Amino acid sequence: MNDRDENVDFELSSGIAAFEGKNFTRAASLLSPLAENGNPEAQYRMAIMAQGGLSMVVNELMAYKFMKAAAEAGHPMAQHGLGFMYLEGECVDQNLTKAVEWFRQAAEQGLAGSQTTLAMLYEEGRGVEKDPEEAKRWYKKAGF
Repeated sequence: MNDRDENVDFELSSGIAAFEGKNFTRAASLLSPLAENGNPEAQYRMAIMAQGGLSMVVNELMAYKFMKAAAEAGHPMAQHGLGFMYLEGECVDQNLTKAVEWFRQAAEQGLAGSQTTLAMLYEEGRGVEKDPEEAKRWYKKAGF
């Protein structure tokens, strides 16, 4: 590992610690450059701060941009978050089909919350054809 990688790791872990400690101003200053450089974990946390107005004015465009980038990089919590954005029409136009796609990607990575949400969508026929057997399968994977 070179000095640059060690510095990025330090900034990321410091930014995450600040985020977890609810010091969002510090978290944003540490994570923003990393998010801009394509770090999925930093992008996910910047999206949360932008969507919730944590240390900044609510910025739906930034929230969507970073959540989508992290989701596309395979970050399961970002995939779940993007699924909810599409499900609820937050930061982006509501699109149940896209919501299902993102919940499925996170569910396939083992995220129980996405598995449960996907099961409910199949149970209710929202964004997908109503399918009680598929709903049961996802509930089982989620541990229900």
